[in-house]
Amino acid sequence: MDFLTRAFGFQEHRRAIGGARGLHELRLDGESVMLGQATWDYRNPRSSDNATAMVHVYVVDVEALREQARAAGAEIVAELVEQPNGDRGCDIRDPEGHMWSFAEPGGEV
Repeated sequence: MDFLTRAFGFQEHRRAIGGARGLHELRLDGESVMLGQATWDYRNPRSSDNATAMVHVYVVDVEALREQARAAGAEIVAELVEQPNGDRGCDIRDPEGHMWSFAEPGGEV
């Protein structure tokens, strides 16, 4: 959670810990992302060479977020690029190996 708040600007809104699972609600630009507690046999992508799902998040200023993430030590996997739908975004890997895609919406919804 510390890296996600430092690198991507998420703010922890709610944390529910109990039983075998926990749930974290993070917010960015007024929107929520929910992250669950890993199971006992969890291995992150960096240690297991397994791909995980990519989380795609729309933000107000993707360039500023990319630079904040870079300064925090995130790996920028794909630099800013404009997609055919008009979105402008980049892909970033966190220290555990999870992929994050951030974009500014650019086209019509």
